[in-house]
Amino acid sequence: MDEARDRGAWGAAVLLSLISGGIGVVSMDAFTGQWAADRTAALQLAGIAEACVLAASLVLGAVTHAIARTLGGTGRFAPTASLFIVVFWVTDLPRMAIAAWLPTGATFVQAATWTTWGFGYVLAVLLIRGQHHLPTRKSVAAVSVQMLAALALLKLGPVR
Repeated sequence: MDEARDRGAWGAAVLLSLISGGIGVVSMDAFTGQWAADRTAALQLAGIAEACVLAASLVLGAVTHAIARTLGGTGRFAPTASLFIVVFWVTDLPRMAIAAWLPTGATFVQAATWTTWGFGYVLAVLLIRGQHHLPTRKSVAAVSVQMLAALALLKLGPVR
């Protein structure tokens, strides 16, 4: 089990980041308007957005690893960062699929947002606890900053 835990999942992390970024970009009204006006520019902007989502995912995973190490964790970078990205996007995909079809402010979408965020938070805490051999309270501290940032920026969207 330790050998499996020490392996990175970069292929899955990149694939899930790209799929999630693609769903997010395509579901935006701005992309639809740009697609109708100029498809080449829309695809270029989608590519830039995909790269930004991938970079942001890597930063979230790296920050999670750095905080866990600061709190006394012993885990390695590759498995921690890549598995954090996988957990983050796998738990967010159901919300993104729902939000692609329903308005973001709909009660069902907001309920899905809070449910998937909570589930992702618990899984991320368990991941950090297992990867870094930290007590639960330190694992919660290591994950909190990123999950709160993700909730505010990605899942709840802009404040209107």
